[in-house]
Amino acid sequence: MDIINTVGRRKASVARIYLSKGEGKITVNGKDWKEYFPISYMQYKVIDPLVTVDADKMYDVKVNVKGGGIKGQAEAIRMAVSRALVKIDEEFRKPLKEKKYLTRDARVVERKKYGKPKARKSFQFSKR
Repeated sequence: MDIINTVGRRKASVARIYLSKGEGKITVNGKDWKEYFPISYMQYKVIDPLVTVDADKMYDVKVNVKGGGIKGQAEAIRMAVSRALVKIDEEFRKPLKEKKYLTRDARVVERKKYGKPKARKSFQFSKR
């Protein structure tokens, strides 16, 4: 097995990952993943696909991620890692699909409309 690369997307974030055999080292944009995602539940989102299939100490992951916020980036990485694991072994598909890690979450921020202060909020209505 050489290097496997996949793409994951969530909201406005795009994550490109390169998965290779190793000892479980994860780097995100040149930094250690625990430094890039200091919040513990964000760290869990990144590593959860590897933990689900018991492969957290078997592969090194190099990530390039841009766009969006920290949560969208973490979930984009999660999707990309899941897709790469399925490329390695088709048996990983069932547990990852049960947790919905292979499904693209298409929810994005609704655009602002003219005549309104936000997407749906209206100005105060006055009858008189």
